[in-house]
Amino acid sequence: MENSVRLRDVVADDLEVFLAYEHDPEAVRRSRFVPRERDAFMRHWRTRVLGDPANFVQAVVVDGETAGNIAAWWEGDRRFLGYWFGRPFWGRGIGTEALTAFLERETARPLYADPFAGNTGSVRLLEKCGFTATGTVRHGADEHVLLVLGGGG
Repeated sequence: MENSVRLRDVVADDLEVFLAYEHDPEAVRRSRFVPRERDAFMRHWRTRVLGDPANFVQAVVVDGETAGNIAAWWEGDRRFLGYWFGRPFWGRGIGTEALTAFLERETARPLYADPFAGNTGSVRLLEKCGFTATGTVRHGADEHVLLVLGGGG
């Protein structure tokens, strides 16, 4: 079956799907992101992610199924991008198609991303979409690659 990838606004039912994806052990290993407990996750998404009008957040839908999300937000004077896809959607070109569509709508540049250095799939996805590695940053004990789209540094 061909993947029909589209973006749409996040709806309440998506949050349960996103929570399950965040708790996938392989996703946790690859991202080096500690998953939140349910109440903290829901509070974070409702107040900080969806509740901030400066954020641009989209659900990724593949063949009618919620595959993940992509978001852009401000950290100080830098606009960052992040995403999370469910494991059934990895390695199928969905990330590239979804991120390409997202970047057509999110026009702020420069745009930054900082995936865990060991998450080569995520680094490769960002590079395919035009991001360039500019160095590394540390989050706790982990090294992350700092990538930028559209200049900056």
